[in-house]
Amino acid sequence: MKRKPELSFWQIWNLSFGFLGVQIGYSLQNSNSSSIFESLGADVSHLSYFWLAAPLAGMVIQPVIGMFSDGTWTRFGRRIPYILGGQ
Repeated sequence: MKRKPELSFWQIWNLSFGFLGVQIGYSLQNSNSSSIFESLGADVSHLSYFWLAAPLAGMVIQPVIGMFSDGTWTRFGRRIPYILGGQ
């Protein structure tokens, strides 16, 4: 079994600082999503449907794609063909 690498304080600091940047970017995106939907013509009273669409789609689509990818073996691996096909 492969051992986990020993990380120094500064390596952990840099990793944590990187994740902080990702979280800030995600928060900025979420804080502006409603105004983006409105500028694209969405009705204010229907914004909650847009917020629910992604989690509901994830609960339905991800298990199905996972089931298919578990049985797939290619030279690129199991997940890469589905990742490339989904984009």
